[in-house]
Amino acid sequence: MRSAWFVDCGRMPYGRAWALQRGLVAARQAERIPDTVLLVEHPPVITVGRAGRTVNILAPREALDARGVEVYEVERGGDVTYHGPGQLVGYPILDLRALDEDVVRYVRLLETALIDALRGWGIEAERVRGYPGAWVAGGKIAAIGVAVKRKVTMHGFALNVDPDLSHFELINPCGLGKPVTSIARLLGRLVSLEEARPAVSRALAATFQVTADAVALSALEARLDAPAAPA
Repeated sequence: MRSAWFVDCGRMPYGRAWALQRGLVAARQAERIPDTVLLVEHPPVITVGRAGRTVNILAPREALDARGVEVYEVERGGDVTYHGPGQLVGYPILDLRALDEDVVRYVRLLETALIDALRGWGIEAERVRGYPGAWVAGGKIAAIGVAVKRKVTMHGFALNVDPDLSHFELINPCGLGKPVTSIARLLGRLVSLEEARPAVSRALAATFQVTADAVALSALEARLDAPAAPA
């Protein structure tokens, strides 16, 4: 089996994580690193994808600023998404050639991994045709939005572990007008990211048939800062 690095980034501002992804994509394209998965928790932020419409941000900019909610327009697919504390965000930086450069297959595998992870809590999630992610009883529990740069993936998924679901009222999630839910709401108890992270990591590793090697964020950043080996 191929090995992949799994990196617990803790809570990280969105801008820093976005810049880190871009550096990792370039390093993966140059084969300086193996496939890498960043697992992150963000402060409150709204992102607008390539197909996004700012009309789906329901709160005025002044209200967002007052609540400390940043807004970024990014290159992933999809519409408007909220990230915040209590949500596990995953950014796989993968060489898509391992999947015959099939983006649809890649998204389906992400869905499979999330659905399998949720089953560990006794939650039966499902796909909804035409709407990438994972759904439970009509409520979205995980969002997926990806980009591919010269055969390497970036962006990824956001799993609602135990976020403040009222924050989703700031947006029309993914432009769908559908409700959101979380692991904590479905179980009726607190669920930490420390509980969710290993379960999701195991499901990702099994689905993508890789061995998960835990790598510290500091070691990853040191690798990116190191000069490239001469050709």
